[in-house]
Amino acid sequence: MLTERERQILEWIRQNPSISQQEIAQKAGISRSSVAVHISNLTRKGAILGRQYVLADRPYVVVIGGTNMDVSGKPSRALSQHDTLPGTVNVSAGGTARNVAHNLALLGSDVKLITAFGDDVRAKELSEQCRQLGIDVNHSITVPGAPTSTCLFIMDELGDMSLAIADMEMLGALTPAVLESRLDLISHAAACFVDANVSEESLRFIAENVEVPLFCDPVATTKAGKLRGLLGHFHTVKANLLEAQVLADMPIVDDASLSEAASRMLDTGLTRVIVTLGARGLYCADREGELRMPIIDAKVVSTTGAGDTMMAAVTWAYLQGETRLGTCAAGLAAAAISTESAQTVNPDLSAQRVRALMEGARKLEGGFAW
Repeated sequence: MLTERERQILEWIRQNPSISQQEIAQKAGISRSSVAVHISNLTRKGAILGRQYVLADRPYVVVIGGTNMDVSGKPSRALSQHDTLPGTVNVSAGGTARNVAHNLALLGSDVKLITAFGDDVRAKELSEQCRQLGIDVNHSITVPGAPTSTCLFIMDELGDMSLAIADMEMLGALTPAVLESRLDLISHAAACFVDANVSEESLRFIAENVEVPLFCDPVATTKAGKLRGLLGHFHTVKANLLEAQVLADMPIVDDASLSEAASRMLDTGLTRVIVTLGARGLYCADREGELRMPIIDAKVVSTTGAGDTMMAAVTWAYLQGETRLGTCAAGLAAAAISTESAQTVNPDLSAQRVRALMEGARKLEGGFAW
């Protein structure tokens, strides 16, 4: 995983492959000997090959969408209206796109995040945390004078989300014009994920102008409608049951209607759809068929962020060349690991842990009781 300074030096080398170490030192404001150490590290990590700075381009994923602070509250007993309850409150970095980027980084992927940061202390904390995780945020924007986006989650005593309020209007600054200026970067990615927190105009721009495999999470029923008329541009869309009903424009009440809804979405040209069904597991369909898989048992602490972790694993599985079954197994495995932490993203997630759980998950194909 490259450090922020190593990424910076690598970008200068990309721009000018004949640049000298002394010129790099002057740009960076560091000594030539320090540059030599960075060059040595880049060579050791396989980012450049030999003394002529031959670049070894590693496939990367571009992630576009929301970044915010998550504030989650979990009561110690059942929720009751108009009352103050004892419990725990946790504050952590969040936002669907940022969470997906974080999880992808933990899975070993090279990630470039395009998001809108606020102009306050919390935004600086968020961007610095991304850098420490190895996430490239050099192509993100900062909105002058804007506060950091925030999402408030209220969970029930079992750790399942009961209600959420998101203050993410600032993300409107991620306009089609901003994305167009980064189109070359996006077009050279191995895959691109976008969440529906971006504006409808920006989502349409991405759908109609990006040719690499596109992955999307509708985020919420109130935002799923943005994808209508655009589904055929995407490789994979992962939605929960309520979001799937919006996308298919029909009620889903049983197994038969679930299959019909998936067929409607696939008829648009969408390559694959994954519908998460809570404790019942997931349903997946593409042009080659469909499958149903139950969840993987876990010691659940919180389900907040599990969907984002699944989305990251689904994207990661595509990069690994996994089949439909392998992709769903990876998503379920990563989601199970996610729920074992109070944090939105479980820091213990890794490709090794996901692969270990995938083997058992593959054997679970065959379904669940509706």
